[in-house]
Amino acid sequence: MDIRRVGVVGAGQMGNGIAHVFALAGYEVILHDISADSLSAAVATIDKNLERQVSRGKVAAEDKAAALARISTSLDIALLGPTDLIIEAATEKEDIKNKIFASLAPHLAPHTILTSNTSSISITRLASRTDRPERFMGFHFMNPVPVMQLVELIRGIATDGPTYDTLKGVVDRLGKTASSSEDFPAFIVNRILIPMINEAVYTLYEGVGSVQSIDTALKLGANHPMGPLELADFIGLDTCLAIMNVLYDGLADTKYRPCPLLTKYVEAGWLGRKTDRGFYDYRGEVPVPTR
Repeated sequence: MDIRRVGVVGAGQMGNGIAHVFALAGYEVILHDISADSLSAAVATIDKNLERQVSRGKVAAEDKAAALARISTSLDIALLGPTDLIIEAATEKEDIKNKIFASLAPHLAPHTILTSNTSSISITRLASRTDRPERFMGFHFMNPVPVMQLVELIRGIATDGPTYDTLKGVVDRLGKTASSSEDFPAFIVNRILIPMINEAVYTLYEGVGSVQSIDTALKLGANHPMGPLELADFIGLDTCLAIMNVLYDGLADTKYRPCPLLTKYVEAGWLGRKTDRGFYDYRGEVPVPTR
């Protein structure tokens, strides 16, 4: 199938990043959100990130202008219906995702492929609530989308071959690399990454080390570009907790029990960079550990 027009649901960090890379690759993009302010902020972020690529010589100025011209925004989700491919990039809550797919259903063209950028939720289960489980897949981009090369492709039990082949071709056109995962909780990347972060929180919770010592140990001792607690703040502690709960519920293994300290931070609203406080306090000029 030839994909020309793409709809993106959700104008947050993932949604605006996805819109950015698709527009830069030549696709026409409609970016939807329920908030006009979020749409305006998303376009401003895309403009800023494209300008950064121009200043580093990775994108030509005329390509930036052309990419921005390919992006339109809409508060009306019905306008996404006639697109060839829709990528849901809303918050990591299954009920919200199901409501989005239900609201799209009356407006979809027969050929439209539906996808979710979920980082952990069952693709088979999400697809079963739609009218096209054979044309539904997990399409998991990594954050930040313009920088990270990997895209996880996850087939549900009903996903057909042409849908997978089409999305594999889209990933190739984006200049990224596809990794295929079976539809098990948290797929590949987060099945490995988020429990590591959770173990780092346990290490903090049990007093084995401070925030700074844990992050320094993994950066210098394991050659990680970011410490696990710094990375948790970047991802969002609410997202980390949601993925751990999916793993705990889906695999019924106590090794996936979310750390109580992670739960406490989320309950406090200390979600990381997006709220200016998590394992670090970002309200000053330099981030300061909160424990």
